[in-house]
Amino acid sequence: MYDIIIIGAGPAGLTSALYALRANKNVLILEAKSYGGQIINAHKIVNYPGIEEISGFDFATNLYQQVKKLNGEVKYETVLHVDEDKFVTTNKGKYQAKSIIIATGAENRLLNIDREREFVGKGISYCATCDGAFYKDKVVAVNGGGNTAINDAIYLSNIASKVYLIHRREEFRAEEQYTKELKGIENVYFILNSTVTALNGDDKLESITVKDKDGNLEDIQVDALFIAIGQEPKNEIFANVVKLNQFGYIETDDGVHTKTKGIYAAGDARVKTLRQLTTAVGDGSVAATMAIKEMKENE
Repeated sequence: MYDIIIIGAGPAGLTSALYALRANKNVLILEAKSYGGQIINAHKIVNYPGIEEISGFDFATNLYQQVKKLNGEVKYETVLHVDEDKFVTTNKGKYQAKSIIIATGAENRLLNIDREREFVGKGISYCATCDGAFYKDKVVAVNGGGNTAINDAIYLSNIASKVYLIHRREEFRAEEQYTKELKGIENVYFILNSTVTALNGDDKLESITVKDKDGNLEDIQVDALFIAIGQEPKNEIFANVVKLNQFGYIETDDGVHTKTKGIYAAGDARVKTLRQLTTAVGDGSVAATMAIKEMKENE
């Protein structure tokens, strides 16, 4: 019997573990892939309070080492099922806890074209607020047509010299107030009814190939492409113990509480207005603190 089982070893999960371990709780962290989550792929982090600049790999590794120094137990296993009695079944075993924190994050939707992963951190980004500052006075493109893409383009228009917005349709899915604002910005150029079909460059992104609805191809020189076509949470296996919204994110009450007592959600896996490193670690600390507090009340 563990005090707390944490599912996911990204910033939210590792922060939860840090707080729980410092409170002398018996903690198990279950992670399907590797520690760090999405942040481990960030070339540079420059918006985390108190740290002027650090790579995503170094940040995640430092946090992981903090947890290991406190004797945090990490098992690389895939969670298959969670029930209301706090039993967690994985591909290798079955565990039980007094509390569970779900911190499985969300994955960016990919364009799924050649060299996309190769150019991550070298011109390809999925987060304008994270990486936009690296492209001051440069030419960038945003791919997408929802609120995130439109707001990314607005944000980048204040940093970059030119912003291309590429969308596969004529109409946008974003709210009208955002699209109206974007259309009034002079250094934003629209490429509609078009898709990105190729990423070009040697050791970094230098241009993108765009295909319009008639099949015509055009190469556009850009320093960066911000892909904003959505994220995909992986929460289906928790649907029996948490409430999911229409997009698959976990709905919570008062921040981190799910519909099942003793089961909490932290980080990008839950419904929230801002998915950033700061909010992930904030969620992790709150989830662990709430779990510890409520366990004590139930003793």
